[in-house]
Amino acid sequence: MTEKTENAQRGTAQIGVVGLAVMGSNLARNFARNGNTVAVYNRSPERTRDLIKDHGDEGAFIPSETIEDFVASLERPRKAIIMVQAGKATDAVIDQLASAMDEGDIIIDGGNSLYTDTIRREKEVAARGRHFVGAGISGGEEGALNGPSIMPGGPAESWETLGPILESIAAEVDGTPCVTHIGPDGAGHFVKMVHNGIEYADMQVIGEAYQLLRYGAGMEPADIAAVFKEWNSGDLDSYLIEITAEVLAATDPETGKPLVDIIVDEAGQKGTGRWTAINGLELGVPITGIAEAVFARALSSSTAQRAAAQEGQLPSGELASFEALGVDKDAFLEDVRKALYASKLIAYSQGFDEIRAGSEEYGWNVDPRDLATIWRGGCIIRAKFLDRIREAYDNNPDLPALILDPYFKSELEDLIDSWRRVVVLATQLGLPAPVFFSSLAYYDSLRSKRLPAALIQGQRDYFGAHTYKRVDKPGTFHIEWSGDRSQTVMAD
Repeated sequence: MTEKTENAQRGTAQIGVVGLAVMGSNLARNFARNGNTVAVYNRSPERTRDLIKDHGDEGAFIPSETIEDFVASLERPRKAIIMVQAGKATDAVIDQLASAMDEGDIIIDGGNSLYTDTIRREKEVAARGRHFVGAGISGGEEGALNGPSIMPGGPAESWETLGPILESIAAEVDGTPCVTHIGPDGAGHFVKMVHNGIEYADMQVIGEAYQLLRYGAGMEPADIAAVFKEWNSGDLDSYLIEITAEVLAATDPETGKPLVDIIVDEAGQKGTGRWTAINGLELGVPITGIAEAVFARALSSSTAQRAAAQEGQLPSGELASFEALGVDKDAFLEDVRKALYASKLIAYSQGFDEIRAGSEEYGWNVDPRDLATIWRGGCIIRAKFLDRIREAYDNNPDLPALILDPYFKSELEDLIDSWRRVVVLATQLGLPAPVFFSSLAYYDSLRSKRLPAALIQGQRDYFGAHTYKRVDKPGTFHIEWSGDRSQTVMAD
């Protein structure tokens, strides 16, 4: 590229991408394919050159080998999206960009950053006269290239500038782009975090359904794949059910065995599910299904402990076989389908509860209808029933819990008996199904008139004088447990 050409391209790129690993490279290609001139930069220039060599014919790219040249190639107000590792690397790139940019320019973090980091960064960047946007991007490598679901936070003023260009690359459902402004500062990354938490629970309950069919009903992976393919044509229609069928149908090219049988049963995680569980505890929101899914991954990775437990032959008690229980296989398949559907509904309901609580805590005013809309395409948890979720919040924006919507209540009425049978049968067979179990316990806790919390509060008052309230009159009370057991009215 000649100096004359370089000068002609200065200030012409509509968007820039920093960080050209697979996600960043695919996102840059997506921008270019949709008519945007894209500035690209990577700390290692080889990646920039490889992108231009391999995909430079897909659109208009302006490569740079320094941050200064990269920034100079952007039109004003400059817009640069960072796709680097979360943490210190992101902070370093933000500092470099903010130093090279001018007032009113926009820095977008498209990685999976912790939302509290995003809140801090937005304040720091704003103090320097620049805009900062934390944008959750879901859909993996394929979504980044062909249309993700995008959850940008940050100043509303930034959305006015960013909106059209993000809409140009987002997935579309019924002509609606799967992107919208979520709310101020960390709202976008918070919502993406909870999205990933729901994803953890969704994947785990699918795994539990597979476990029951494989080791309960004794079905082979290829046969289970056919079941999931059929399920994907009904209420369970979703991306994760679709790819589950494909994974279970796959064979290992080396051995010819089912691929799922040669994969080590140790699930990894990158932190967003754990963050979701921790935040649920901090907000006091019972996201039991999501938390159990995180714990299930952690337990799967406790390989030494698992091996010791198996070698030590932990007692199982009296277990039954599928045949001895006389279970009708077709009826069992339908029960598992319904239990899976019910547990998925709980995961989404709990996730929306956490988002509502976070929105109230930080004053974000997140609209659940927006999330149900933009999660219908591009993202990992896209599912047919998101249309029903949007309708539920359309009908009642202040819905106390998603499962209290009349449509979902009627669905659960049809699912509940199957759900209970599956939980009982899993216990009889000695097969773990922690999210099935915990989701049903959560459901029953919601519908119970009395919970053991009354006893717990009595215990707390006994050992710590933590007081209690009465069901028959207002006020706060304490029993003199170590004295005459008299009741004292405490000042509120």
